[in-house]
Amino acid sequence: MIPFLDLKAQYQSIKSEIDAAVLGVLASGQYILGEEVARLEQEFAEYCNVKHAIAVNTGTSALHLSLLAAGVGPGDEVITVPFTFVATVSAICYAGARPVFVDVEPITLTMDPAQLEAKITPRTKAIIPVHLYGQMADMDAIKAIADHHRIPIIEDACQAHGAQYKGARAGSIGTSGCFSFYPGKNLGACGEGGIVVTNSDDQAKTMRMLRDWGQEQRYHHLLKGFNYRMDAIQGAILRIKLRHLEAWTEARRAHGRRYSLLLGGSANLRTPVEIPDRRHVYHVYAIRSRDRDALQRALTAEGIQSGLHYPIPVHLQKAHADLGYQAGDFPTSEAAAREVLSLPIYPEMPAWHVDQVAAALEYAYAS
Repeated sequence: MIPFLDLKAQYQSIKSEIDAAVLGVLASGQYILGEEVARLEQEFAEYCNVKHAIAVNTGTSALHLSLLAAGVGPGDEVITVPFTFVATVSAICYAGARPVFVDVEPITLTMDPAQLEAKITPRTKAIIPVHLYGQMADMDAIKAIADHHRIPIIEDACQAHGAQYKGARAGSIGTSGCFSFYPGKNLGACGEGGIVVTNSDDQAKTMRMLRDWGQEQRYHHLLKGFNYRMDAIQGAILRIKLRHLEAWTEARRAHGRRYSLLLGGSANLRTPVEIPDRRHVYHVYAIRSRDRDALQRALTAEGIQSGLHYPIPVHLQKAHADLGYQAGDFPTSEAAAREVLSLPIYPEMPAWHVDQVAAALEYAYAS
């Protein structure tokens, strides 16, 4: 069997480091925030080349706090894309704002800047491009429009740890950038976790208070805050994993290049395109095919796991029917939802598994 990802393999590769870090936290008796989380914040901020990082309990919380720190509230509009995990949109709703969608462009499946400006209204208070699958959106074009209208950008970088746009790290171009540390992410905790990065001193201060019940000092609550604090054990584990992230990223990129070499000539499917000025970190290696469902069944029959990211775009989810969108409103997103198939990819995956997956796809088409 070829798994879609193997978290146990990663743990075994750094077991002694992880075990020592966890035992250190247990011995310290400091289990929430504390020194390990503070050091993670410093090290992740340095990794992203920004001034501040604020660790929280999930990527969704990171998005929610970024919106609140940007001043988004009830009656406001926030522009994002419908082809994303639902958390992007849920965070907007948490803030009391209305999600407004822009379709994705067909090559990278990230926000189409050509459709962005037409969606801006006097109520637009933020723009959230999603760096889907590990490749960043066209930030120059999006930022030019946002700057012209003086609208902050909140980067959804939950799938893009270490991705770059013209040399700039994901999360460092917008007003803030949000990351998830869900276990399967390129940098994943052994539980839940997230972080916000920003160069804004004021926003960093606000978000630090909001994540900890709105208090600036113990029992002095200046804001109506939340319990979004990161556990110290997750902070300690993430500090260990951060030291390996670049090597893991290069392993993912090598697998991505191998997939593209083996599958790129197929007339039956489309492979991901890495834009020349961007560093794709391949959180997901997603091919596209009109025979997607048949291909997935064929892979399953061969003992190969695969994934669908994402089979229903957010504007067609029942939970967001109240927004009033209909099938056909965002044709590129809807086509992607029908055609995308995610192949196994993780740093510890043996290279021959890539060859075996590609061979299984070729056999499926031949038969």
